[in-house]
Order: sequence, then structure tokens, then C-alpha cells
Amino acid sequence: MKFLDLARVNIRSGAGGSGCISFRREKYIEYGGPDGGDGGRGGDVWVEAVDGLNTLIDFRYQQHFFAKNGQPGMGKQRTGKDGDDIVLRVPVGTEVLDEDEDTVIADLTQVGDRVLLLKGGNGGFGNLHFKSSTNQAPRRSNPGQPQIEREIWLRLKLIADGGLLGLPNAGKSTFLAATSNARPKIADYPFTTLHPNLGVVGVDDVEFVMADIPGLIEGAHEGRGIGDRFLSHVERCSVLLHLVDGTSEDVAGDYQTIITELEAYGGELAEKPRLTALNKIDALDDEERAERRAALEAVAGPVMMMSGVSREGLVEVLRAVRGQIDSDRLRKKEEVEEPGPWRP
Repeated sequence: MKFLDLARVNIRSGAGGSGCISFRREKYIEYGGPDGGDGGRGGDVWVEAVDGLNTLIDFRYQQHFFAKNGQPGMGKQRTGKDGDDIVLRVPVGTEVLDEDEDTVIADLTQVGDRVLLLKGGNGGFGNLHFKSSTNQAPRRSNPGQPQIEREIWLRLKLIADGGLLGLPNAGKSTFLAATSNARPKIADYPFTTLHPNLGVVGVDDVEFVMADIPGLIEGAHEGRGIGDRFLSHVERCSVLLHLVDGTSEDVAGDYQTIITELEAYGGELAEKPRLTALNKIDALDDEERAERRAALEAVAGPVMMMSGVSREGLVEVLRAVRGQIDSDRLRKKEEVEEPGPWRP
């Protein structure tokens, strides 16, 4: 299945049905009076987060979603049928943006989240509604309210507990493949990963979700490479695991490149808790390990050692990631439970 995380969509609500002008016609009843019914209400446009989707690819092939119009009113005081609603079913983690691609209309973070995007028009009144003591046979009715059309953008931000960061070929996909059932493409060249991958990782009988995004390169915030397009997918993560290629000649420089891009990207991403791990240590001897670790700790602080291939140090890294995730969940729970200020 192809991955798509941004889609433009045209939506339109249903117009209300027109009211009816009608008079009662029965044998032996000369002045039957008005009996025109009201028009039906137009359909609404909704967006709903559903389970089982992880891409917006369906919206590449269908960009127009129009609710049904309400039917006109009829004689014998019959109200027209309401128009059918239309529902845009999207993956969990989808943001609905206005046509400026910046203003957030809705953020669907839970299965079942449902937001009204456009309200259908009300139906018009039939002539029965206008009957009065001074006008027993009104010959007027209302048209239904018109339809509303607008353009919106859908932007998917994957829901994951932890996110992987690093330069291309830093071993992120190998790490995900070694710790979960995910099977991302792995090869010895940059940009093997062309779209985000999710994997359910388990350690000490506890599971959490990790996201692997395409690697960043220097100048990514200016549009170079492809990783900057996917940084939004780790914005929701509790912790970022920064993998540094231990076989690189300049591990400190590689680390700083990623940090610079995070800061240039802006938002809360640069402030998120980060863990740093020196990867591919299976390819280093003891002297090289000590040298690379010291160089990296000089700029990054504490550094863990691991190898996605030999699985050395893997459990310790996963436990550290899980600890940060648990801390973040506890903090969010306390924020929700914290009572507001007392008011008399």
C-alpha cells in the first residue's frame, strides 16, 4: 500500500429542499386551505477517525465529497426527505486544515473522534407555514438554504510512543526490524526508507509503538532531501531515540547535524526528551568504541551503545525508551487529573 500523508479535498454540504405551495383538494370541500409541506434538510459533511487505516492514499483517487440535497416539500403536508450525510473516514492522527494549509480545524487523535465540517442547509417552509387569520390562502413558500462548499487539507501525523531520528543509513530501519515485527526495507545506501514505518516494540512484557522516518540531511529544513517532509510524524512522540552511526568518522558532527535541523524545524520537536545511542558497534573494536563514545558524549551527554545487527545493548536501549514513555504518560495523566482553580 502506498503511503500518503497530505491530501487536498473538496467538500460540499447538501442544500435544503424548497417548501411546497399546495392546497387541499377534496370533493365537497370548496376551501380546503393550504397544505404545502416543508422541504427536507440538506446532508452534513463529517470527518471521522477509524481503525485499520494508516495512510490517506484513498483521497488521491477521490477528492470530491458532496452530501445529498434535501428533497422539496409536497402536498398533503408532506415534508421532503432529508439529504444523506457524507463521512470522510481517515486514519487516527489526522489533522483537518483550512485551505491555507495552516489553520487547524480539527485534530483526530482517538478512534471514533468525529467532527462536523459543514452543516447542511435547512429546508424551506411550505405555504402551510404562512397561513394566518388574515391570510387563509397564502401563495408563498421559502426556498431551502443553499449548499456550502469549501476546500480543506488532510494531514496525517502518525501516532507513536517513540520516534527514531538519525542521518540516512544510521541503522534506524535495522533497529525497528530487530525489535518488532515491522519489515522495513534495509540496504547499505542512503534513503532506503522512503516513507514512515511503524513497529510495535516489546521489552519486559510491555509494548509500545516506534516510528521510523526517512533520514535527515544537512539543510533539510530548507527542503533538501526528504526527511523534513516526515518530521511531523514524530511530533506526537513521547521520546525521540537519536541513532548515530558508529562507523562514521565524525560522530559528533553527525549528531549536531540532526540537532540543528530539529531546531530549524521549530515547534516543540527540539524540546522533546531525547536519548542518544551509538549504533553499529559490532563493526568497532574496543579502542574505536571508546574513542567514538567519548567524542559523542562531549556534545550529546550520556550515550548508550548498541547494535541492531548483533542486538548488543538493544534491551538496555529499549528499557530507557520505555522509561521515558512511562514518565510522559504519567505526566499527562497528572495534568488531566489536576483540579482547576476553586471558584465560589
